[in-house]
Amino acid sequence: MSLCNLRVRSDVLALRAYCLRAILALATLFSVGCAGTKMASTSPSSPTPAGSLSPSNSTLNFGNVQLGSGKSMSLALTNAGTSAAVQISQVTASGPGFTVTGVTLPVNLEVGQSVTLSVDFKPTSAGSTSGNVSIVNTATKSNISVGLSGAGLASGQLAVSPASVNFSSVTVGGSQNQTGTLTAGSSSITVSSASWNGTGFSLGGISFPVTIPAGQSVPFRVTFAPQTTGAVNGTVSFLSNASNSPTNETLGGTGVQATLHSVGLSWNPDASTVQGYYVYRGGQTGGPYAKISTLQPGTSYVDASVSSGQTYHYVVTTLGTNSQESAYSNEAVAVIP
Repeated sequence: MSLCNLRVRSDVLALRAYCLRAILALATLFSVGCAGTKMASTSPSSPTPAGSLSPSNSTLNFGNVQLGSGKSMSLALTNAGTSAAVQISQVTASGPGFTVTGVTLPVNLEVGQSVTLSVDFKPTSAGSTSGNVSIVNTATKSNISVGLSGAGLASGQLAVSPASVNFSSVTVGGSQNQTGTLTAGSSSITVSSASWNGTGFSLGGISFPVTIPAGQSVPFRVTFAPQTTGAVNGTVSFLSNASNSPTNETLGGTGVQATLHSVGLSWNPDASTVQGYYVYRGGQTGGPYAKISTLQPGTSYVDASVSSGQTYHYVVTTLGTNSQESAYSNEAVAVIP
C-alpha cells in the first residue's frame, strides 16, 4: 500500500513537472509571438509626425510703387513634411494697400504639394508702409506670418537738388558757377522751360525741352555774376508736366568790391647809355613773355593790370642808342593774394 502510494505520488510529481515545463514553454512562445507581432504591426510605436508647412519667403519687399498703380509678388506654400497632409484654412493680409489672392480655402496639401498665392500691393498714400500675410494651418501651433513692406510714390514729381544755393561773396565784375540736378520720380518728366530772377543770376548747361526718364537725373548750372555790391536773392523755376510744377531752387549771393592790386617793379640802370627800357610779363618761369609797357625812360614801372590769385613773372630789356634791344634781364616773380 505504501509502495503504491509512492508510485502515485511519483506520477503526480512527474505530471506536475511536465505541466510546469509546458507552461514555461507556452509562456516563452507567447512572449516571442508577441514580440514578433509588435515588430510586424502596422500600428506606429509613436505618433505619426505632423506635416510641415514652409513658405517660400519669410518677407516680401515691394520697393517703390507709384500711387495709382500696383505690384504683385508670388508666395508659395509647400508641405515639406514626410507623412501627413496639411490643411490651410485661412489666409489674410494686413497693412494698408496689401491684399492676397490666388487660392480657394480650405485647401489640403499632401506631402510635397504646394500652392502659390498672389500678394498684391497698391499703395494708398505716399510713404513707407508694412504689413504681413497670416496663414492658419494644421501643421503649426501658431499661424505662419510673412512680413510685407513697400512704399508709395507720388506720381510725376520732379526733384531739384540742391533746393537752395548760396554763392557767398563774389567780386563785382567776376563770376562763380554752381551745379545742380533735376531728378524724375517714378515716371518720366518733361521739363519744358525755366525762368529765373535776381540780378546777376543766370542758368546754363541745360537745353529745353528735356525729358528725364523715371529715376534718372540731368545736370544744370547756375552762375552768379554780381553787378553791384550787396546781397542778392533770386529763384530758378523749372516748368514741367510734373505734379509739383513749377519746381523751384532758391538762390543767394553777395557782390563785393574788388580789391585793387598792382605790382611795382624797379631795376638798376644800364651802365651804358640807353634810350629806355621795356617791361615784359609771363605766366610761368622762363616765359614766354609779352611786352606790357611802352619804352620807359626811368628804372621803375607799376603793373596795375593784375588779378587776385595769380602769379606773374617779369623781365626787363634795354633799348640801346643803336636801337638794338638787349636780352632779358633776370626774372622777378610777383604772387597776387
